[in-house]
Amino acid sequence: MHLAREFERRCEALFQQGLVRGSLHMCIGQEATAAGAALALRDDDLLITNYRGHGHALAKGISPRAAMAEMLGKVTGCCKGKGGSMHWTDVSKGILPANAIVGGGFPTIVGATLAAKMDKLDRVGVLFFGDGATNQGTAHEAMNLAAIWKVPSIFICENNLYSEMTPISKTTPNKDLAERALAYRIPAVIVDGNDVEAMNDAVCNAVQRGRRGDGPTFIEAKTYRTVGHMIGDSQIYRPKDEVELWRTERDPITLCASKLLTRGVTAAELSAIEHDVTAILDDAVQFAKESPYPELDEVFEDVYGK
Repeated sequence: MHLAREFERRCEALFQQGLVRGSLHMCIGQEATAAGAALALRDDDLLITNYRGHGHALAKGISPRAAMAEMLGKVTGCCKGKGGSMHWTDVSKGILPANAIVGGGFPTIVGATLAAKMDKLDRVGVLFFGDGATNQGTAHEAMNLAAIWKVPSIFICENNLYSEMTPISKTTPNKDLAERALAYRIPAVIVDGNDVEAMNDAVCNAVQRGRRGDGPTFIEAKTYRTVGHMIGDSQIYRPKDEVELWRTERDPITLCASKLLTRGVTAAELSAIEHDVTAILDDAVQFAKESPYPELDEVFEDVYGK
């Protein structure tokens, strides 16, 4: 969780320096969903994330060096500098290409897990998506097929209460989005997405179901991003006291640290984690800055498969 948060803080600073270009969508405040889920997965299990997916990919094991180089558009990046912030991938870690289209990952994760099932691979696939994606047709078509074919897909909805700048209550009648999965007879659970242990328990149960051949699971993680939808977002659409409440009382890193302290972990050990993360990211930023940009004649390479 520290790695994801500090990575994005570094990206924010690099963006302000003009070194990260395009849009930057950060997941600060939502790190527990990523960490809790990734702890339940193996390297060969599959993951598809979205445009707010830095934490997901880092938790699944993507190289911080390759991730940071991608942010700076360098050839040493995980997509050779061509994918940027919203399209990270590392197949060696089971991270399939991220999808910046809202709801775009649903058909892909169902197809990937169907292939795993047909190939008799002991593998599950996780899809992360936001609350707004549950209104997309792709979500419903894919969940219907996942249920019919009993594929080992795990649908994780990060319900952070806002679909971009619109409160989810303005676009969806369901208070609990998990209800939507029940229409397809997919088991659905609601979890505190800011409690890393609760998140891990929910995903572990879903993984066990998938590996047994019992089909998909839908997890609604109630969480909150304490930053804007993207860099430059004025956040006039939500109350300041609401943001402050989640930042101070519901922060996933603070909650986890408090639990660890009561269980005998020392403040020095927690501080050491932050120190290690600082060193990892100092190295990643230096590596990214020193790496070259892709050559112009590489522009059409990797565009089409052979």
